[in-house]
Amino acid sequence: MAGTCWMLVSSPENFERARAMGFSILAMKGRHRRKAERVRPGDRVVYYAVGQKAFAGTFTVTSPFFESHEPLFESKKTGEDYPYRFAVRPDVVLPPGQFVPAESLLADLAFVRKWPAEHWHLAFQGNVHVLDAADFAVIEAALQRHAADTGVPALEGGRR
Repeated sequence: MAGTCWMLVSSPENFERARAMGFSILAMKGRHRRKAERVRPGDRVVYYAVGQKAFAGTFTVTSPFFESHEPLFESKKTGEDYPYRFAVRPDVVLPPGQFVPAESLLADLAFVRKWPAEHWHLAFQGNVHVLDAADFAVIEAALQRHAADTGVPALEGGRR
Protein backbone atom coordinates (compact mmCIF):
# COMPACT_ATOMS: atom_id res chain seq x y z
CA MET A 1 0.00 0.00 0.00
CA ALA A 2 1.64 3.23 -1.13
CA GLY A 3 1.24 6.60 0.51
CA THR A 4 0.06 7.58 3.95
CA CYS A 5 -2.88 5.96 5.70
CA TRP A 6 -5.05 8.44 7.58
CA MET A 7 -7.85 7.98 10.09
CA LEU A 8 -10.42 10.75 10.22
CA VAL A 9 -12.41 10.83 13.43
CA SER A 10 -15.67 12.71 13.11
CA SER A 11 -19.39 12.52 13.66
CA PRO A 12 -21.83 10.19 11.96
CA GLU A 13 -23.62 13.37 10.83
CA ASN A 14 -20.53 14.54 8.95
CA PHE A 15 -20.25 11.08 7.39
CA GLU A 16 -23.83 11.38 6.16
CA ARG A 17 -23.03 14.84 4.75
CA ALA A 18 -20.17 13.24 2.82
CA ARG A 19 -22.56 10.49 1.66
CA ALA A 20 -25.01 13.15 0.41
CA MET A 21 -22.16 14.57 -1.72
CA GLY A 22 -21.44 11.15 -3.20
CA PHE A 23 -18.36 10.72 -0.99
CA SER A 24 -16.43 13.09 -3.23
CA ILE A 25 -14.85 15.19 -0.43
CA LEU A 26 -13.48 14.58 3.06
CA ALA A 27 -11.98 17.21 5.36
CA MET A 28 -9.81 18.04 8.38
CA LYS A 29 -10.30 20.65 11.07
CA GLY A 30 -8.39 23.93 10.93
CA ARG A 31 -5.82 22.99 13.56
CA HIS A 32 -4.57 20.19 11.27
CA ARG A 33 -3.17 22.29 8.43
CA ARG A 34 0.27 20.66 8.64
CA LYS A 35 -1.28 17.21 8.32
CA ALA A 36 -3.53 18.37 5.49
CA GLU A 37 -0.48 19.67 3.64
CA ARG A 38 0.89 16.10 3.71
CA VAL A 39 -2.20 14.57 2.06
CA ARG A 40 -1.42 13.31 -1.45
CA PRO A 41 -3.34 11.54 -4.19
CA GLY A 42 -3.10 7.81 -3.55
CA ASP A 43 -3.19 8.17 0.24
CA ARG A 44 -5.82 6.06 1.98
CA VAL A 45 -8.37 7.24 4.55
CA VAL A 46 -10.51 5.33 7.05
CA TYR A 47 -13.47 7.10 8.66
CA TYR A 48 -14.19 6.47 12.35
CA ALA A 49 -17.63 7.58 13.54
CA VAL A 50 -17.47 9.00 17.08
CA GLY A 51 -20.40 8.26 19.31
CA GLN A 52 -20.90 4.99 17.46
CA LYS A 53 -17.28 3.96 18.14
CA ALA A 54 -17.20 2.30 14.74
CA PHE A 55 -15.50 2.30 11.36
CA ALA A 56 -17.72 3.47 8.52
CA GLY A 57 -15.63 3.28 5.37
CA THR A 58 -12.38 3.59 3.48
CA PHE A 59 -11.39 5.97 0.70
CA THR A 60 -8.56 6.79 -1.66
CA VAL A 61 -7.42 10.41 -1.92
CA THR A 62 -7.62 11.78 -5.50
CA SER A 63 -6.42 15.38 -5.06
CA PRO A 64 -4.06 17.48 -2.96
CA PHE A 65 -5.70 19.35 -0.10
CA PHE A 66 -7.38 22.69 -0.67
CA GLU A 67 -8.92 25.23 1.66
CA SER A 68 -12.59 26.11 1.58
CA HIS A 69 -14.98 27.58 4.11
CA GLU A 70 -18.13 26.57 2.25
CA PRO A 71 -20.31 24.99 4.95
CA LEU A 72 -20.11 21.25 4.27
CA PHE A 73 -18.99 19.74 7.59
CA GLU A 74 -19.16 21.08 11.13
CA SER A 75 -18.01 20.46 14.65
CA LYS A 76 -20.83 20.31 17.19
CA LYS A 77 -18.50 21.59 19.90
CA THR A 78 -16.85 24.51 18.11
CA GLY A 79 -18.94 25.16 15.00
CA GLU A 80 -15.75 24.85 12.93
CA ASP A 81 -16.18 24.30 9.20
CA TYR A 82 -13.39 21.74 8.50
CA PRO A 83 -11.57 23.98 6.01
CA TYR A 84 -8.86 21.58 4.77
CA ARG A 85 -10.44 19.37 2.17
CA PHE A 86 -9.39 16.83 -0.41
CA ALA A 87 -11.17 14.87 -3.10
CA VAL A 88 -11.63 11.15 -2.52
CA ARG A 89 -13.12 8.09 -4.14
CA PRO A 90 -14.93 5.61 -1.90
CA ASP A 91 -13.44 2.14 -1.62
CA VAL A 92 -15.63 0.34 0.94
CA VAL A 93 -18.45 2.23 2.63
CA LEU A 94 -21.13 0.71 4.85
CA PRO A 95 -24.68 2.01 5.19
CA PRO A 96 -25.84 3.88 8.30
CA GLY A 97 -26.31 1.62 11.31
CA GLN A 98 -24.08 -1.11 9.84
CA PHE A 99 -20.62 0.19 10.76
CA VAL A 100 -17.92 -2.12 12.18
CA PRO A 101 -17.48 -1.63 15.95
CA ALA A 102 -13.89 -0.65 16.76
CA GLU A 103 -14.00 -2.80 19.87
CA SER A 104 -14.27 -5.91 17.66
CA LEU A 105 -10.86 -5.15 16.12
CA LEU A 106 -8.84 -4.02 19.15
CA ALA A 107 -6.80 -7.22 19.44
CA ASP A 108 -5.64 -6.81 15.83
CA LEU A 109 -4.80 -3.08 15.84
CA ALA A 110 -1.28 -2.08 16.88
CA PHE A 111 -1.98 1.64 17.37
CA VAL A 112 -4.47 1.10 20.21
CA ARG A 113 -1.84 -0.76 22.29
CA LYS A 114 -0.39 2.61 23.32
CA TRP A 115 -3.27 2.93 25.79
CA PRO A 116 -4.41 0.66 28.63
CA ALA A 117 -6.95 -1.87 27.33
CA GLU A 118 -9.76 -0.44 29.45
CA HIS A 119 -9.16 3.00 27.91
CA TRP A 120 -8.93 1.90 24.26
CA HIS A 121 -11.31 4.67 23.22
CA LEU A 122 -8.54 7.21 23.89
CA ALA A 123 -6.87 5.99 20.67
CA PHE A 124 -9.74 7.65 18.81
CA GLN A 125 -9.53 11.12 20.40
CA GLY A 126 -8.76 13.94 17.98
CA ASN A 127 -9.74 14.51 14.37
CA VAL A 128 -6.75 13.11 12.44
CA HIS A 129 -4.35 10.21 12.98
CA VAL A 130 -1.75 8.49 10.82
CA LEU A 131 -2.14 4.70 10.77
CA ASP A 132 0.36 2.12 9.64
CA ALA A 133 -0.57 0.13 6.55
CA ALA A 134 -1.13 -3.07 8.55
CA ASP A 135 -3.75 -1.46 10.82
CA PHE A 136 -5.43 0.13 7.81
CA ALA A 137 -5.58 -3.28 6.08
CA VAL A 138 -7.15 -4.88 9.18
CA ILE A 139 -9.88 -2.23 9.26
CA GLU A 140 -10.60 -2.36 5.52
CA ALA A 141 -10.75 -6.17 5.53
CA ALA A 142 -13.22 -6.05 8.43
CA LEU A 143 -15.42 -3.61 6.50
CA GLN A 144 -15.35 -5.90 3.45
CA ARG A 145 -16.10 -9.02 5.56
CA HIS A 146 -18.95 -7.29 7.37
CA ALA A 147 -20.56 -6.32 4.07
CA ALA A 148 -20.17 -9.84 2.69
CA ASP A 149 -21.25 -11.66 5.88
CA THR A 150 -24.36 -9.59 6.48
CA GLY A 151 -25.41 -9.11 2.88
CA VAL A 152 -25.40 -5.40 3.56
CA PRO A 153 -24.85 -3.55 0.31
CA ALA A 154 -21.56 -1.67 0.63
CA LEU A 155 -20.52 1.09 -1.71
CA GLU A 156 -17.32 -0.29 -3.26
CA GLY A 157 -15.05 1.50 -5.66
CA GLY A 158 -17.63 4.21 -6.19
CA ARG A 159 -20.33 1.74 -7.26
CA ARG A 160 -23.30 0.27 -5.37
